[in-house]
Amino acid sequence: MPSSRPDRIRKLLADLVGFDTISDRTNLPLIAHIERYLAGFGVKGERIVDETGQKAALWVTIGPEDRPGFVLSGHTDVVPVVGQDWSHDPFKLAERDGKLYGRGTTDMKGFVAVCLAMVPEMVDARLKTPIHLAISYDEEIGCVGVRPMLREVARKKVRPLGCFVGEPTQMQVIIGHKGKHGVRATFRGLARHSSIAPEGVNAIEYAAELIVEIRRRAMALAAAHATDSLYDVPHSTLLTSIVHGGAALNIVPDTCTVEFECRGIGITESREVTDAIVAWAKAELEPAMKARNAECGIAFEEILDYPALDTEADAPIVTLAKSLAGRNDHAKVAFGTEASLFADIADIPSVVIGPGSIAQAHTPDEFVEMAELEKCGGFVERLIAHCVKS
Repeated sequence: MPSSRPDRIRKLLADLVGFDTISDRTNLPLIAHIERYLAGFGVKGERIVDETGQKAALWVTIGPEDRPGFVLSGHTDVVPVVGQDWSHDPFKLAERDGKLYGRGTTDMKGFVAVCLAMVPEMVDARLKTPIHLAISYDEEIGCVGVRPMLREVARKKVRPLGCFVGEPTQMQVIIGHKGKHGVRATFRGLARHSSIAPEGVNAIEYAAELIVEIRRRAMALAAAHATDSLYDVPHSTLLTSIVHGGAALNIVPDTCTVEFECRGIGITESREVTDAIVAWAKAELEPAMKARNAECGIAFEEILDYPALDTEADAPIVTLAKSLAGRNDHAKVAFGTEASLFADIADIPSVVIGPGSIAQAHTPDEFVEMAELEKCGGFVERLIAHCVKS
């Protein structure tokens, strides 16, 4: 392992990028690689394996286990590269003009690489306050993999003091993000030849009524006075994202699926908004469908859910994050992270702070600047010093 911090970060990031951990694939080879790396410093992690046996999260404690400490959290999965025009192999790290290119460099293997690169310093520091590494999976498809790990953490005798989730914020302290609740509505109509259309039950037309209602409520949210100026879009948002229905022009469609989401400012607002839409559809649309044919109706299923993050600006974890980052500002972001689940499931105060820009996430030729990774290294170095003194 190279001795200088930048070289260690490069080497570790190259290793991590080299594992194709798109969310529909196993992350076990990457987890095993991290475990071997940690073992070289006498550190052992706790695996939390999913029901399939093909995915695992890793909880690592460096320092005393009987004292509350701080968590550095990152996910190992990345989004697909299919259909994107990359100038090089996305799973092989490339460096040009101070930028490190590869899938996941910004979102968020860069942060994980920095944390791993600082393990030797953590081990040598004789920490009085422990530092935990929380390495998860399937964040990109709904923050799936962190939940079983947090349920395990919540059962431990000692609860961490706070968590830093290293999503790309250009090392700005983020104290809040919107929550999200996604719903799929499947309309069951009655197919008939279009020449006798009145005898059928048109699933698409009833779905269209739902879509119009979603739009009406979205406009009401935008016009509401309950806003938060720290967000780029200062109000909750609601939209229909996906619609599928129909088989042929001359057939009354008997199925239609509609997927919609709310991103809410309030901790539970996303679910409250979508629950109200579901209740409206069951009261207004489904009875009309069943009056035409008893077999018709609407089935609803949750497809994604995480709460909003809303950490108080004067919370100790925010004050500490600003001190470690060497800045006094804070902000909120629209994109979701695992930070809200640390707060919700394990009652761990959390902020989001990490290297790179969200503008690079999920894009072809995704990159993170080496200067950003070095800033993050400085942040972790100061956290280590804080944990030695406290």
